[in-house]
Amino acid sequence: MEAMARACATSSSQLRPCSSRNRKVCHVLRFPLRYQGRRAVACSASAVDDADVVDLFDAAKLTVDRFVESGMVVGLGSGPASALAIQYLGTRLRRGSLTDIVGITSSVLSASEADMAGIRVTSYKEGDRIDFAFTDADVIEEGTLAAIIGRRKIENGEPSFTVDKAMIRSADKLAFVVGTDKYVTGIEGSIPVLVKSGNWIDTAEEIDDLFLGDAEVWRRPSFGTAGPLGGDHPLVTKEGHHMLDVIFTTPIPDLGNAETSMLYNELNSGKVAEGLDKISGVVDHGIISGIQSYAVIASKGEVQVLDEKASVIP
Repeated sequence: MEAMARACATSSSQLRPCSSRNRKVCHVLRFPLRYQGRRAVACSASAVDDADVVDLFDAAKLTVDRFVESGMVVGLGSGPASALAIQYLGTRLRRGSLTDIVGITSSVLSASEADMAGIRVTSYKEGDRIDFAFTDADVIEEGTLAAIIGRRKIENGEPSFTVDKAMIRSADKLAFVVGTDKYVTGIEGSIPVLVKSGNWIDTAEEIDDLFLGDAEVWRRPSFGTAGPLGGDHPLVTKEGHHMLDVIFTTPIPDLGNAETSMLYNELNSGKVAEGLDKISGVVDHGIISGIQSYAVIASKGEVQVLDEKASVIP
């Protein structure tokens, strides 16, 4: 079964272990190599490029076992790790070890996975009460657990990350399930920003002024080569908005909001999330911060669980 799971992965890149300076904040759980539950691993996880699918399944399994209880309303995120967690959640429901679970889906992908797993679900609606949610993240900032979502390529007419983010923020408790190379000291790369299409150039210029010299602002194309203007075929989401990628080539300072920054004694007042929130043409952005969250991190032969203060979970 381990060989079958590994065959689903498109790569098995080397993953760094928990470094010695981080060991004091890591809750490390070691697992045997074989699980009956791995029969639930399907090739929907084949898009994983940064973690062996078997190790990612261990993290997904632990997420469900540790955080999900009978009678809960559970937010079902999108991505390879979320797909594995949804499959395992369905397995536990079929076995009867969990009962009366209602899933809240944030995307067509998570709804499809839940349907195949036999989970009773409903689509997310504003105001939904969610006890616990799990999801993938593109990258997580060490210490603060501020995360970025929305870097995944989408097609014209597809929903953006706004529903995922709304579901996440509605949850009483949240877990990001990722490979260890997505837990980094300094986040670089793009922050997806959803903007109104009518005045997107003005909005892009305002964002560019906000991060002058630190980032470039490109409009995402639906296909072809990316560039500042998005080419002749810019991406238009289901909501009718354009997607900008604010691309940082150096670690992003003060990613989260003021509350998170104060918690970690960050004194710089230039908060990225708050700056974007104040720009009128910005509909939403892919930064998740300032909420109670955990990171469940897949590594070689172990799973690390960190809370939002980067301390050991009791």
